[in-house]
Amino acid sequence: MKPTKLPKEQKDQMIANIQHYFSIERSEEIGNLAAENFLDFIMKELGPYIYNQAISDARMLINEKMVHIEDDLYSLEKQQR
Repeated sequence: MKPTKLPKEQKDQMIANIQHYFSIERSEEIGNLAAENFLDFIMKELGPYIYNQAISDARMLINEKMVHIEDDLYSLEKQQR
């Protein structure tokens, strides 16, 4: 699996969010580079778990939809004499 590449605007926003978190929750000021390195670490370490959970959720949703489609198809069958 290739690493996730974020659009610059999203990455910049996440870096700002990390800096804000450190400022509010830890009373620490961190620079852009430190926040970007932290984001890269989190994405590398947690990204696969989050991605796999999203795939699992999507799989479950699709399976539920397929059951409903199958029920709908059975309801369209014509009675045979």
